[in-house]
Amino acid sequence: MRSPFLAGAVVVITTAALAACGSSSGGGGEKAAATGPAASAGPVAGAPAQESASAPAGPRASHSSEPPKTPTDQLTPATGTFTKKQKKYLVDRVPKGMDPAAVLQTGQATCDRLTYLVKVDRDTAIGAVATGEIADAEPAVTHLCTQHEELVEQASRAYPDGTYKGVRLRPGRYRDVAPTKNCGWEITGANGRNLASGSTDDGKRTRITIPEAARAFTSTGCYAWLPEGDNG
Repeated sequence: MRSPFLAGAVVVITTAALAACGSSSGGGGEKAAATGPAASAGPVAGAPAQESASAPAGPRASHSSEPPKTPTDQLTPATGTFTKKQKKYLVDRVPKGMDPAAVLQTGQATCDRLTYLVKVDRDTAIGAVATGEIADAEPAVTHLCTQHEELVEQASRAYPDGTYKGVRLRPGRYRDVAPTKNCGWEITGANGRNLASGSTDDGKRTRITIPEAARAFTSTGCYAWLPEGDNG
């Protein structure tokens, strides 16, 4: 269950982003000369992370099921031109037959949503990227709104709800973000021995430490745990 605060924030973000995101608005301050209908960039529910997952983002379609992409030399708008950064964002992202400007607006809308949410609550913005609530944030930030690179980097070290073991388990201090009233967590060591655990029924944020001896970390109903400082 998502936090009511986060769900409300995402709705506000979507409304603000669609209002602010015209065909010429770029998250990084650049403008596209092309116009076209905005592709949907609505939030998706963040699925629990899988054990030993290499990234916290939600699942993606396999390459075999993806439609053919428009060749790079054919990525041109109906009028005007794309900037170099915009064109790099579009490479291998535009299905054949789709207007590249519509795909570009999806990335620009993502940047606008991140910019707005950072102003509301930075931790929630990081959690939304980590869980996939704001999908495909990394490519948009890499090419269109580089001012959010640190946010995406922190999200890559966060723990969305799920179970983590092996290389995905990093000792350090963490704080939860947008926990529900059913937030619970457990840290186990060798042979499944309980090292620490806890729960909350008031939705208040909590800080925990994952020790070097930890072998697994499980979280449910806490939405996401963010690293504190250089830890994590």
